[in-house]
Amino acid sequence: MTRFVWMLVGVALLLAGCSETPTGRSRLALVPDGMLAEMGEQSFAEMRRRRPEVTGSPANALVQCVSREVAAAAGAVYPGVSLPAAWEVVLFEDPSPNAFALPGGRIGVHTGLLRVAESPAQLAAVLGHEVAHVLAEHGNERLTQRLGIRAVLLVVGLFSEGDLAGDTLMRALGLGAHLGIALPFSRAHEEEADAMGLAIMAEAGFDPRESVALWRNMAAAGEGQPPAFLSTHPAHDARIEGLEADMEAALARYREASPARCG
Repeated sequence: MTRFVWMLVGVALLLAGCSETPTGRSRLALVPDGMLAEMGEQSFAEMRRRRPEVTGSPANALVQCVSREVAAAAGAVYPGVSLPAAWEVVLFEDPSPNAFALPGGRIGVHTGLLRVAESPAQLAAVLGHEVAHVLAEHGNERLTQRLGIRAVLLVVGLFSEGDLAGDTLMRALGLGAHLGIALPFSRAHEEEADAMGLAIMAEAGFDPRESVALWRNMAAAGEGQPPAFLSTHPAHDARIEGLEADMEAALARYREASPARCG
């Protein structure tokens, strides 16, 4: 393409990709939603092939219940946001205290998280946070920042340039089975997901104060963290401070909600 055509395409993409997150923050997200959903589906399928799943257990029943409540509440809190028609939820046998949500409606929870999240409400705090990443399209924004406009054009197939297109580009970026995990979200994304997740768990009928207890448990379970300014993720103390700043509004929402019936 000529430089002038690139300029026109770039301006068109920028105008089309500029939007706001559910909290009103401006963002640039250029990767088509359908493509992200397909990448999420492929990545989740690969995880299921490689990791053992836990089914038919009280732990899995708890994860399924909390996930349903959180997903329903997300639609109530953010009715203008496009949500997956259904969420596929899997409990993986993995000792690390982790969970994730992928574009297209996939949620994965590690058994190790259930040793740190000591109550259904604490599990809801994690799942609300992860679902918020999907609702706010943080993955799309992150990929757009990493790829740049030219590479986004390659990804969506507007033109091909040898090995830069398609699966090769995905592998080069460390996506595949690690989509949503290999590319850590920025501190701004984490803080936004914390605020949205707090509202979601409260709407679902889980006590939002348990989010603070969860991160204290995380701090106790970890081996220490670098200062917040050295990390893309907030340190535990900074995260707790942010949650407490939003707690009054979350508690008001929680008092109006029907109690969650999980666990």
